[in-house]
Amino acid sequence: MGWGTTRVGVVLLAMVARASFADAADLPAENAPEAAPPPTNCFSSLWTYLNSSASDCPLSYAGITLYGTLDVGYGYETHGVPENPSAGKVNYGIQKNSNNTHWLLSPNALSTSVIGLKMEEHIGAGWSLIGVVEAGFDPYSGMLINAPRSRADNNVNALANQTANYNSSAAGQWDNAQGFIGVSNPVYGTLTFGRTNSLALDALASYDPVASTAFSPFGFTSSFAGFGNSPTVRPNTAFTYRLNVGNFRVAAQAQVGGYAIGNASNGQYQGQIGADFGALSLDGVVNWTRDAVSLSSYTGNPPSGYDVNSVLKATLSNSAGVELMARYTWGPVRFYAGYIYARLMNPSDDYANGFPTIAEGIFVPPGAATSNAYDVNRIFNTVWTGVRYSMWSNLDLAAGVYYRTQNDYLPPADGVCTGSGITISSSKCAGSQGAASFLIDYKPVGRVDLYAGVMVSDVWGGFANGHLYTQNIDPTVGLRIQF
Repeated sequence: MGWGTTRVGVVLLAMVARASFADAADLPAENAPEAAPPPTNCFSSLWTYLNSSASDCPLSYAGITLYGTLDVGYGYETHGVPENPSAGKVNYGIQKNSNNTHWLLSPNALSTSVIGLKMEEHIGAGWSLIGVVEAGFDPYSGMLINAPRSRADNNVNALANQTANYNSSAAGQWDNAQGFIGVSNPVYGTLTFGRTNSLALDALASYDPVASTAFSPFGFTSSFAGFGNSPTVRPNTAFTYRLNVGNFRVAAQAQVGGYAIGNASNGQYQGQIGADFGALSLDGVVNWTRDAVSLSSYTGNPPSGYDVNSVLKATLSNSAGVELMARYTWGPVRFYAGYIYARLMNPSDDYANGFPTIAEGIFVPPGAATSNAYDVNRIFNTVWTGVRYSMWSNLDLAAGVYYRTQNDYLPPADGVCTGSGITISSSKCAGSQGAASFLIDYKPVGRVDLYAGVMVSDVWGGFANGHLYTQNIDPTVGLRIQF
């Protein structure tokens, strides 16, 4: 039994025990006044239910709430790839394998489809026991999102023949989104342990003007929140502490353990500080990660002697970085801006003998881990700005511009950069990537979103090395239902 399964079992057992206790403990005391009935019965009809919100009408029993999101869509890509049932998304942003034009089913364009359970049990003196188990899935295939599997599926495919595949933290676990347990107090804060979002991921989502998978590079790839390494945005075994004091907030997160227990690094530490000053919100996050893993497929040249479905290549790095973000609200309009600095360095360990990945049954074999990719440090600088306008109470318009650069980190011994575009001599040459996005999000009823949007994404210089094309445009429409 793996660590992920064990951890989910612990959380579920806690929820079951809590429900059993509540059956007796929640009975009204003798002679106590009866609780006032809710003002409306949100389950009286399907329409009434859909026109409520998840907070007004949760699917709860004895403190345990079932919740979920279903997001389906259809779109066009000027340069994309066919779907992969494990991937959970298509090439909304430009990728190396982005190739022909496609009309295709487009899952999870506004947000990831998930199913989850959350628990909150008040245990006295202001303290509550809390827990979450949540899994992301592809609404068309019904499969749990498994990014390493999507890469292994393409080990035998040349770049031009690939299906969608990504480097991400979701690896087919039952808690591939989150799975944690903890305690919370309004005065002393919240402490959790388990699989959870990194501080950087949660903060960036709050300051993204076009927060979505299909229409924001931040939502499409977690490389930004991961300071260059997407899988690290959900540490598997992390202690996370959050505290609000007045209009200030602080947080700290420390991952314990490494690859053997489902982490994508051998240690990650983040701290956050933020504040609200009237209409202005500010947040900053600092990060240090040791031996972070970036997985890749063999792209048509898998090694002999191994099951091609069980192996992947890896690039290892240590990373450091900082996020600085601001948001200002002016009536129905919210303005956003931010900056991310990330530095990738050679890792502390080389793992020449290989190691297990975050996906069960997939490993990096001996000799397949690159540990010297950053003899010259790779430095990312990312800036963005945007606006979100609540035209009506149920209609939002959003637009954003995002831009990231990298330095020339080609070692002098390897020569100098030549060429341009997809024929530039090395991916280590200086370059940039950018995106411009627009989104319309309409809520005809409380639990339903009808949306349409587009993102134009481009790569230049070293970012374009090895690509088939340098631009993708992804107009997409969709429907999201939450419960």
